[in-house]
Amino acid sequence: MKFTIVFAGLLGVFLAPALADYNINVSDDNNSAGSGQQSVSVNNEHNVANIDNNNGWDSWNSMWDYESGFAATRLFHKKACIVHKMNKEVVPSIQSLDALVKEKKLQGKGPGGAPPKSLMYSINPDKVDDLRKLGKNIANMCRGIPTYMAEEMQGESLFFYSGKCFETNVLWIVNISFCGKTVEN
Repeated sequence: MKFTIVFAGLLGVFLAPALADYNINVSDDNNSAGSGQQSVSVNNEHNVANIDNNNGWDSWNSMWDYESGFAATRLFHKKACIVHKMNKEVVPSIQSLDALVKEKKLQGKGPGGAPPKSLMYSINPDKVDDLRKLGKNIANMCRGIPTYMAEEMQGESLFFYSGKCFETNVLWIVNISFCGKTVEN
């Protein structure tokens, strides 16, 4: 009986960090890259990463919902929410996100490190009519504001696009550009 209690206690000690939430904060004190302050919160229990970028008028919030496979970015100055499928080849897994961020932060690489991977999305101008199909987390984040779907642009379409894009840089790991009429106005 004592062995079972000790084993359960030890299991709790080792398992707790794996299930815990964690936060990572990065400040751009000089604001030279225009990124302001960015923080990442990971909730392993709900399989979600939340990225907050506080930069005055250009502030945005992004949620990567690994369970549903969707990501959403709320553009505060546009009062809009943009949802897209997560590209699992570019977006780091929830398990490796912590390691990637700590590696960049601890090595002092920041914006001077290896170039981030890039994704470009074209925003569909039609509003999403049923947020529930995007998963509970995304639906809660985008509820009450106009929400649009975006499709990843690849190949030749990247070279021929001449419109305006809104860019998000997630901790020097991934650059995501959202392009279309929704961000041009």
